[in-house]
Amino acid sequence: QVRLIESGGGLVQAGASLRLSCVGSGRTFSSYSMGWFRQAPGKEREFVAAITWSGSSTYYADSVKGRFTISRDNAKNTVYLQMNSLKPEDTAVYYCAADPGTIATLRRGRTVDYWGKGTLVTVSS
Repeated sequence: QVRLIESGGGLVQAGASLRLSCVGSGRTFSSYSMGWFRQAPGKEREFVAAITWSGSSTYYADSVKGRFTISRDNAKNTVYLQMNSLKPEDTAVYYCAADPGTIATLRRGRTVDYWGKGTLVTVSS
């Protein structure tokens, strides 16, 4: 069974940092573009960050640019999201995603093959 399992969420104060991890199992994801999406209460799921299969290119939503960093370790079948200077508006369930295409297609979220079940990040003011 192919799975993506997120971890690292929690409750923090504004200005703090968190590091999310997403571990893949059941297959290798080294050829996949990987990304993070989030869904805040009452809102639609939105793109956060993406990284190419090699890790050579990344892309971020404007709302997190300069604060979040996506990275991956293909040897560990894992992708990370380092989140710094967290704001209350970052509060959401964060989902890991694997797309066989490019980060351009992953951003749209329509061609994602695998989704994780999410990890909750809550930022208090």
